[in-house]
Amino acid sequence: MLRRVLPAPFVARHVEYSLIASTDDDVQPSERLLNIVLPALQQAANLRLDDLDRRVSVNLSYPPSWWPGEHYRLLAALVAIMQPRCVVEIGTAAGMSALALKQFLPPDGQVVTFDLISWQKYPGACLTEKDFADHRLIQYTDDLCDPNAMQRYHALLCQAELIFVDAAKDGIMEPKFLANLRQVGFVKPPLLILDDIRVWTMLKVWREIPYPKFDLTSFGHWTGTGLVDWLGTPWESVPGTKGTR
Repeated sequence: MLRRVLPAPFVARHVEYSLIASTDDDVQPSERLLNIVLPALQQAANLRLDDLDRRVSVNLSYPPSWWPGEHYRLLAALVAIMQPRCVVEIGTAAGMSALALKQFLPPDGQVVTFDLISWQKYPGACLTEKDFADHRLIQYTDDLCDPNAMQRYHALLCQAELIFVDAAKDGIMEPKFLANLRQVGFVKPPLLILDDIRVWTMLKVWREIPYPKFDLTSFGHWTGTGLVDWLGTPWESVPGTKGTR
């Protein structure tokens, strides 16, 4: 219906409907986010993901390392800058994000990725058994929207320093997962990366996150990339005021 009432005023390969909104009345970024983002963007501009580009079996009109526009170089750059020992991914899919997150892990780092189905059953998966041989990449098939499943992995999640969410983006799954995430007793507040925040069904999800956040769409995925300093404190963008007002 929306596409008939409001047809796109230009031609593009892929179009999604979205909405723009003021940011002065939303939660502002934290100093921690700024200190991570700035060097990560420089890192993303310079790194390469040649192995990932070679693996993609689907007929894409552009490689996964296309940047800005795709988020894989940004994901790899954030890992390179943060050097997290535990990265959690929600939504394995074809495995491209998992490989990007793994590339610059520290020697003792690990990516743990969750999906409802195993990577072997996912059409067009670019993962191989060899990717899991060093135990620095692990997949679990479970639904972390379920509080019981969340509890099963609580000890693991407590150690997470970087969490990437690229799942249903239906406006239902993500709020459930984020609500469960609030019950996790993190060793230290993680950085949360949320995909597709500009897609219509994700607008409300992103807006209602009460923690410091940064819309990095121009330097990430064209459908929206958001970074959240989970449990962090907004910086004072105007002297004497807080980011939330």
